[in-house]
Amino acid sequence: MAAWYNEDLAYIHDVGFGDYALKSLPGILEILKQCQISKGLIVDLGCGSGLSARGLHEAGYRVLGIDISAAAIAIAKTRVPAAQFRVESLFTAEIPPCGGAISIGECLSYLFDNNSVRTLDLLLRRIFDALSPGGAFVFDVVVPGQVPPGEIVKGFTEGDDWIVLVEKQEDRTARILTRRIITLRQMGELYRRTEEVHRQRLFDPTTLVAQLQQIGFQVETSDRYGEFILPPARIAFIARKPS
Repeated sequence: MAAWYNEDLAYIHDVGFGDYALKSLPGILEILKQCQISKGLIVDLGCGSGLSARGLHEAGYRVLGIDISAAAIAIAKTRVPAAQFRVESLFTAEIPPCGGAISIGECLSYLFDNNSVRTLDLLLRRIFDALSPGGAFVFDVVVPGQVPPGEIVKGFTEGDDWIVLVEKQEDRTARILTRRIITLRQMGELYRRTEEVHRQRLFDPTTLVAQLQQIGFQVETSDRYGEFILPPARIAFIARKPS
């Protein structure tokens, strides 16, 4: 298994880019409440460093977090010792019986492993089968529109002991967003450089809604979790298993 979100990128993502999970969580907790999911197990697919897992645990849920990054899971285990975590691809993971599942931060879009149409369909079916009647799967994905056609967008962000540079471009024909990520992390007096290239599927929301409905979900879409409006070119899905 490739070392996606290596030690430095996992650290930088945790300390510098945790807002997405933290701002999403209040709205997600409200969605779970509206679905009358007030206790039991929540499966956090693509849990990263455990920021959402901590919020779910503090709200009284049991949590199973699954992520492909061993470095991120190491942080999560320290942050939420009471939760369970597994280093595994979310697309092939077995989903235990649960009241709800979440996948926050466009995790279903990543093409780290065999994220084919069939693999995604099998995952969605496993989630549907694992959910209790009335249970919900809450997640968001990337759609076209982050980068103008034919252009490459570059930017950087820096913290006290790190710098991250990102280069993005979209292939609208293949429906793929490519991010080249270079990190510089201070190690003593020097900086350590690492690089990863992430590819993400750009979903067609109408097609994904139809796929979920075919499986049996009742589906709503939104541009926000509660008061938190998602960044551009992301869409949230609330997929409920009928009670």
